[in-house]
Amino acid sequence: MNKEQFLSAIQEELAGFNQQDIDPTIDYYREMIDDRIEEGLTEEQAVEAMGPVSDIISQILTDTPLAKLIKSTKSVKRGMRPWEITLLIIGSPIWASLLLGAAALLFGLYLLIWAGVVLLYAADLCFASAGFGIVASLFLLFTGQPVQALFFVGGGLFCAGIAIVLFFGCNKVSLGVVKLSKGFVMRLKRYILKKGGKK
Repeated sequence: MNKEQFLSAIQEELAGFNQQDIDPTIDYYREMIDDRIEEGLTEEQAVEAMGPVSDIISQILTDTPLAKLIKSTKSVKRGMRPWEITLLIIGSPIWASLLLGAAALLFGLYLLIWAGVVLLYAADLCFASAGFGIVASLFLLFTGQPVQALFFVGGGLFCAGIAIVLFFGCNKVSLGVVKLSKGFVMRLKRYILKKGGKK
């Protein structure tokens, strides 16, 4: 792939943005390629060093806040007809309620997922605090109750082991939820960009 093909591919992927938002990105990558060519690379090597276009687009979308993305995508310039406005106003109690309900449902599900993560950490904390039964066993040992001391040592070690395993599990679940959230936002950004690029 040569420089112009590479820049055209970026231009095509960013077609949903307004042109004034695309131009600085194209200029940036054109300058990067030119700098690498001046350092002695061929045009194809310089383009290859930039990485895949899909990775570049993903990075641009990651760096662009959702509000800015919505604002900078192209919008249809057609005005609304009077009958469309009338239908929107008359139907607003229905569609606004449904839209608000859907948003509340999604937000509630998201909170529910994080509440589950918090509960896992709370359970881990309970097991970790139960692991301090080992300390109680020392008191029982010194008061002449070796059987009870042994019971507390075993229970404390069991709870401490579960707490350690559960801690790593909680971390995995938390990272998974964060990754899932980022993936959802990235899909939403790609959808908005693609929708803005439609003629």
